[in-house]
Amino acid sequence: MQAIILAAGMGKRLGDLTRNNTKCMVKVNGVPLIDRALTQLSRLDLSRVILVIGYEGEKLRAHVGESYKGLKITYIENPVYDKTNNIYSLSLAKKELQEDDTLLIESDLIFEGQLLDKLVNNPYPNLALVDKYETWMDGTMVKLDDDNNIVNFVPKKAFRYDEVDSYYKTVNIYKFSRDFLKNSYVPFLEAYTKALGNNEYYEQVLRVITLLDKCDLKALPLEGEKWYEIDDIQDLDIAETIFASEDNQLPLYQKRYGGYWRFPNLLDFCYLVNPFFPPQKLKDEIRANFDVLLSEYPSGMRINSLLIAKYFHIDRKYAVAGNGAAELIKSLMQYLQGRTGVILPTFEEYPNRYDADRLEVFVPQNPDFTYTADDLMVYFADKDIRSLLLINPDNPSGNFILLQDVLRLLAWAEDRGIRLVVDESFVDFSEGYEKNTLLRNDILANHPQLVVMKSISKSYGVPGLRLGILASGDEALIEWMKKDVAIWNINSFAEFYMQIFGKYENDYRRACEKFIQERNRFFAALQAIPFLRVIPSQANYFLCEVKAPYTSAELTRCLLRKNILIKDCSTKKVFGGKNYIRIAVRGKEDNDKLVEAMASFL
Repeated sequence: MQAIILAAGMGKRLGDLTRNNTKCMVKVNGVPLIDRALTQLSRLDLSRVILVIGYEGEKLRAHVGESYKGLKITYIENPVYDKTNNIYSLSLAKKELQEDDTLLIESDLIFEGQLLDKLVNNPYPNLALVDKYETWMDGTMVKLDDDNNIVNFVPKKAFRYDEVDSYYKTVNIYKFSRDFLKNSYVPFLEAYTKALGNNEYYEQVLRVITLLDKCDLKALPLEGEKWYEIDDIQDLDIAETIFASEDNQLPLYQKRYGGYWRFPNLLDFCYLVNPFFPPQKLKDEIRANFDVLLSEYPSGMRINSLLIAKYFHIDRKYAVAGNGAAELIKSLMQYLQGRTGVILPTFEEYPNRYDADRLEVFVPQNPDFTYTADDLMVYFADKDIRSLLLINPDNPSGNFILLQDVLRLLAWAEDRGIRLVVDESFVDFSEGYEKNTLLRNDILANHPQLVVMKSISKSYGVPGLRLGILASGDEALIEWMKKDVAIWNINSFAEFYMQIFGKYENDYRRACEKFIQERNRFFAALQAIPFLRVIPSQANYFLCEVKAPYTSAELTRCLLRKNILIKDCSTKKVFGGKNYIRIAVRGKEDNDKLVEAMASFL
């Protein structure tokens, strides 16, 4: 068996990385793609590897040489690489194709070595590696029958999003027998290029062959093995995360701050959303209005403040809508003056937006990081603060102070001229949540020193819309905030969601009730894991202490190997190096997967 690697392309979409270098010499985590592929091929029993080169081909030839880790390397040059596509590069090797069984590989791929073993060890002689369609995939798709016969190649122009459930993406790694190449592929290749020219793709020849009554080509679907096609710098960034070393992979995921939809196999227990809302009907209503929402401008701040006030049944003069709570947090922390009291550990977006030397920090002195309103009043009684920040329920501890106690704290703060900022982004996950919110006209009107912040992403399961609210009876603050944020800070999709939410409030109540039931069930399941001490929570996450034989860092890495991402809290100073993790509460199926994964470590 031999291997042919197509490496003639220019890779223009990689910009400066291929300005003076061929695409397959681009490095992923410090290793050129071609070196990785040849190392994997060197473990097979191959007679030779043929590199079809073109753009910067001499640099590639000089880099690889005539042999690589025992592999014999030969070259075929495509002198018109800038005027042809890969069908011509492959046609230049048609003589060599007919001399041996062949692995055909494109050079812009990164993949696990076991893919080659899977292909070579399969007894069927003619196979195309394929993977179930995901949103990141581009290029040639195929459809399969129940016996994994390829019944159709789907070119880009024939791609239909309403059929993606039936699509598989070709990985662009193939195994062909010498007989198939000599008697089927090469004759069709010659006829196809003669009729349609050289500016085509070799898969189109395979498409023609699959239309025959008797086709010897089958698909070999992957079963979770990793691979990625690198066409641009975004692809490169994702590939470097997927194929990072165990020590480096977790930081690379964490530095992304979301966007995990690009990693469809990753189960995210790090970011916090409601798994039971929005309902399908709400999503369908947004989808039905997609075209007009995409093509029309959103309303300005005045209308969106009206909508967010309607959303929470409060007076519009008390409310300002934000592009996520993060936008409002940034603006608020700029507005605050003097020293501000904070409780740690907490949601760090607030203290990170304030001068460290103007923070007065309270750290609960117990392993569960619990505290009461009385604890705060005692601690801050002799502290010179102008504002006090309370996340309720707190993140990551899940600590919760009941409404009547928050109101006592508010009265205490008002007596001392202290502005109380309460972030209740997670309050809808608390028992009896509808009676726990401060977003009420009477409370806001009677307590202008109160500021209430709420992220809609977390409670309502719509983080992609980026919505939040800041509410206060301090109308001067509200007016300042409206001037500080952009007039068009809310996009049309988020505006429409606010417009229609009222129709789905009963669905939301049911979702919150369902969530509380699942949290209780999940809590009991986690308690059965002997190396976890699970801290009770009124939020949609649990802070857990990790006990021997694991550390929090080790457990996080072990779970990431199973494509499960949790938050390792041990790196935060307030934990003093102790082993804490935070686990989001998701739906039952996902929660059970996490429990099963942890149980497998016993």
